[in-house]
Amino acid sequence: MIQIILTICLLSSLALLGCSKVNQENYDKLKIRMNYDEVLNILGKPDNCKSILNAKNCVWEESSKKITVKFVANKVIYLSSNGI
Repeated sequence: MIQIILTICLLSSLALLGCSKVNQENYDKLKIRMNYDEVLNILGKPDNCKSILNAKNCVWEESSKKITVKFVANKVIYLSSNGI
């Protein structure tokens, strides 16, 4: 019985790890001049966004992986990644 419970827990953990949107495949889909909503469709809701005037800096993070996207007038002007 314990072995079944451990197997279920392991499979559940693996399923959650596979759900990360902070990965190279999604980063490669991002393009300069893409609008904010298009980025949200790829990465989901950001973990952190800071806005100043017409500029916005958003970060998506998971563990040691990070994607940063800078927007001006709701369009991507800069992309960077770390650990993906």
